[in-house]
Amino acid sequence: MKKKVLNIVQEYVLSHIDKTTPISEFEIFEVWHCYILGHEKWLISTTLPDGMYYEVTYNSIKKELYLDAYKKFEHNCITSVND
Repeated sequence: MKKKVLNIVQEYVLSHIDKTTPISEFEIFEVWHCYILGHEKWLISTTLPDGMYYEVTYNSIKKELYLDAYKKFEHNCITSVND
């Protein structure tokens, strides 16, 4: 199933990448994976510098895969969480 998930993300990336930007080879890799009560979820990223990451969820009851694509806009550190 992992190979299928990576292929789905690769197809999505290739069909949605900015056509004006020349792309070189890139890698797709699993960041995180969990299996809970028959369902699975993956967080996938690429080596492209586009700030995108992908969430793939497998619903084992319906035998369906769902793909969500996200773009990271910011990463902030909040240090005063106990105040």
